[in-house]
Amino acid sequence: MLYRNERGFSLLILIFALAVMGFLLAGFGQVWRLQAQREKEVELLEIGRQFSAALESYRKATPSGNPDTPSSLSDLVEDKRFPYPVHHLRKLFRDPFTGLAEWKTRTMQNRIVGISSYSERSGLRSTETLPPFVGIDNEHSQENRYCDWIFIRSQPKQYRH
Repeated sequence: MLYRNERGFSLLILIFALAVMGFLLAGFGQVWRLQAQREKEVELLEIGRQFSAALESYRKATPSGNPDTPSSLSDLVEDKRFPYPVHHLRKLFRDPFTGLAEWKTRTMQNRIVGISSYSERSGLRSTETLPPFVGIDNEHSQENRYCDWIFIRSQPKQYRH
């Protein structure tokens, strides 16, 4: 038998328990989202390292008198300047943030000198902790977006797209 002043007590406890579970799940979702972004960022840096190495490999393999930078990303995958094609890059990787195999190319005199993501998301790492093969687009460097990280073959320089 319930007394008049005990009728809403169980409902109040249930509502409180649901609220606490909601806060816990929201916190877990935030941690999961940051961890997923951190993993994508590590993947982006590894892909960038491979692009950087491919640009350097292309430069080193260039016959004298030819431009030492590719005119397209496909030239890194299959360099047809030789009797047998040279592969500086295994494949054209997918951007972990956009999911597409499309990259923003940074050019000088219509030749590729750097590659960056199209993602406008802000990076978790500070620009000071990025590896040396990552240049920063000086126009937007205060924003620290992934599209401002330029994967280059040598020391950072300012490149315009």
